[in-house]
Parts: sequence; structure tokens; C-alpha cells
Amino acid sequence: REEKKILSEIKQRAKQPGVKGMHDPALKSMAKNLVQVRNQKDKLYSSKAQLSSIGMTATSMATQVAATAAIGSVSTAMGKANQAIDTKEMNKIMADFTRQNEVMEVRQEMMDDALTDAFDNEDLEEEADQVTGQVLAELGIEMDSNFVGLSAPSQMPVTVGAVAAAEEEAALADAMPDLKARLDAL
Repeated sequence: REEKKILSEIKQRAKQPGVKGMHDPALKSMAKNLVQVRNQKDKLYSSKAQLSSIGMTATSMATQVAATAAIGSVSTAMGKANQAIDTKEMNKIMADFTRQNEVMEVRQEMMDDALTDAFDNEDLEEEADQVTGQVLAELGIEMDSNFVGLSAPSQMPVTVGAVAAAEEEAALADAMPDLKARLDAL
């Protein structure tokens, strides 16, 4: 605003009669005043920028101080936690847990073996021997006469798939007359 005012005064002075142009002392004085106002304006903007920069630096420093305080608090808490935990006691507890876990696994294996022995019967063993003999016979391996109770199968073993197929065929045979009657009715 001040710059515009001085500029308009310079223009008015230059329009007045009797002004010597560049050599007029009043005109030169007003021009110097205008240059000083412009320089002051630039300095003001520069100062404002520097003050903003200082404010940002102060904010950054405050943030760093807060972060340092937080890290200090965490370090203190971690130190207290480390003091509260007895490493020897923790190692002892972990070793005891490992030992108890191994004992539990051994007991589980013993229980599995006992249950298998309790429910295992001779029929199952004989059937397993027959399946083994049939598999070997199918592969063409001749059985030595020293094997006890094994004989080559006289027919193919009955499998779950064969039983299911036979049941499916029987069900189809039963349903066939009904389906045929329905077709005839159409």
C-alpha cells in the first residue's frame, strides 16, 4: 500500500511543470524512498519465512523430546520386566514342561498299544495273513512251504468296491419294473 502511494506521488511530481527529469532532487528523494520501501518489504517476507522455519524447527525438536521421553519410559519398563523374570527359573520351568510332555507322549503310545492289543483278535490276524498271501499270489511270488497257514487264493478277494457294485446292480434290478411301468404310462 505504501509502495503504491509513493509511486503515485512520483508520477504527480514528474507531471508538474519545471521538473528537471532525472536531475530533480525531490524526484530522486521519492525514488530512493520507494526503493527503501521495496527493500523493507523483501526483508519483511524474508523475516517471516525465517520465523516460520524457526517455528517448524521448534516443533520438530519438541517432537524429538517427546519421542526420547517415550523411549526412556519403554526402556525403563523393559528393564523392570527383565529384572522381574528369573532366567534360571524360566529355564527350569521350560525343562520341566519338556520332560512332562515327553512322559505324556510315552503314556499315549502305551495306551494306543494297549487298546490295539485289547481289540486285536485272531480273526483279524488270519484275515491279514490271507490278504498278504493273495497279494503275493497276484504278483506271482511263489510261497515257500515253510510259511505256516498260508495258501494261494482260489478266487479273487471280495473288495468293498465289488460289494458296492453288486448292491447297486440289485437295486437297479428291483427298480427296473417300476421305471418300465412309468415309461409305458407316458
